[in-house]
Amino acid sequence: MPVLHIILGPTAVGKTDYAIEAALEAGSPVVSCDSRQVFRELKIGVARPSEAQLAAVHHYFIADRSIEEGFTAGAYELEALELLDELFRTHETVVMAGGSGLYIDSLCNGLDDFPPADPVLREKLSHRLQTEGVAALRSELRILDPESYRTLDPANGQRIVRALEVTIGTGRPFSSFKTAPAKERPFTILKTGLTRPRPELYARIDRRVDRMMEEGLLEEARGLLPYRTLPALNTVGYKELFGYFDGLYNLGEAVRLIKRNTRHYAKKQLTWWGRDPSIRWTDPEASSCRLRKGT
Repeated sequence: MPVLHIILGPTAVGKTDYAIEAALEAGSPVVSCDSRQVFRELKIGVARPSEAQLAAVHHYFIADRSIEEGFTAGAYELEALELLDELFRTHETVVMAGGSGLYIDSLCNGLDDFPPADPVLREKLSHRLQTEGVAALRSELRILDPESYRTLDPANGQRIVRALEVTIGTGRPFSSFKTAPAKERPFTILKTGLTRPRPELYARIDRRVDRMMEEGLLEEARGLLPYRTLPALNTVGYKELFGYFDGLYNLGEAVRLIKRNTRHYAKKQLTWWGRDPSIRWTDPEASSCRLRKGT
């Protein structure tokens, strides 16, 4: 049976280089599993692989659609499965890399069968998201569904809206619907989680943010101001700079907030994957990425 080797881990841990090394060893492309790098308008702020990295190995789901199109975990599941079906015709092993836990789960296990959308309620909640901010909605979710509050990405406003929509509309917590059995996949899944000591990871995050600012993140965010209400722009790095443009604080404070919120995001990622016993955790500096095919 073919093998899907998934390289996952918190932001700034070093997934891109590790995945490229693994892909070169396996003779595989890299299938990205990142909910933001898929958008062509987002480059610096989402730490898209460099031109040299992209040239080293062919990547899929990198900058291949517009933020105006949008993208969901459900759409990723369908498109990625179709792509893997094609790739496994010529590859025994395919390497996937990313930090979007929901997208990885959707591919590995399939999405649960949730109630259909309530357009009226969603419209009201989406309006509240724009006027009150994601923190207000998360406070409500904390009361109505503590489990979803704990596990959902705090920066993903649309996911918070969906959780509240289901919870309010059905009278049942959003998390209570996550009971469907995992779907069978026609390939073996091997998950390698990358981790580093927390102080080292946080130092890498701080350095990455400084580098992003040097590379032009401020101007990238300025150019995206007309699209700031789109779900893709509710992202750490951009939303803090939008606050700076709005005059809420100075640039130094915006950079501090980006670093702080990125650290919070990394902690959330680790919490999400902490419930998955199938992940083999390793320090990327202390181990080889050599694939253990079929294990």
